[in-house]
Amino acid sequence: MESLGKARDITRLHRDAPMLEAAVVTIGAFDGVHLGHQALVRGARESARKRGLPLVVWTFDPPPKVFFGRATLLCTAHEKVDRIASLGVDHLVLSRFDAAFRARTAQSFMADLQAMNPAEVWVGDDFRFGAMQAGDVDLLSRQFTVRMLDPVNCEKGERISSSRIRNLWRAGQYELCRTLLGWTDQFIYPEYEPAW
Repeated sequence: MESLGKARDITRLHRDAPMLEAAVVTIGAFDGVHLGHQALVRGARESARKRGLPLVVWTFDPPPKVFFGRATLLCTAHEKVDRIASLGVDHLVLSRFDAAFRARTAQSFMADLQAMNPAEVWVGDDFRFGAMQAGDVDLLSRQFTVRMLDPVNCEKGERISSSRIRNLWRAGQYELCRTLLGWTDQFIYPEYEPAW
């Protein structure tokens, strides 16, 4: 896949999971690439560097909640790629989340993950995958070494999440949204624009 935006000089961008000898992989929707996402990527990056392995971030366009109409998009695919690449990743997998991807079984997803030979897989505590969200952290940990990042909280002790940021945006608390996102150029998009 051709690189998007500034990321082309920093990160190898893929549509499908690349075949690698070994890697540390982190997976998620990463909508907005907020401070919690950034902490997850940085934790995985630190582990990858200690092991001398490449870091792979696997994400989706559109984010599943946007695909299902349950959420507003926090950033475009181009912005997501640029932001993730700026965190020092070696490979970024941007899978198209469509009806075919939605129908994939958890086992099929794990087979693609296995192609990268992950030494560790880093995910958030609410990570789900596969058709009907059949896969969870427990299933993933049966085949891979899984590291979960504890929730990242703001100064007031509340969890930072994409859903919370969307709610704050709707309430007009734009500066707090930007603080939780960690990006000064953030705008929320009322309509999804595909990167494909």
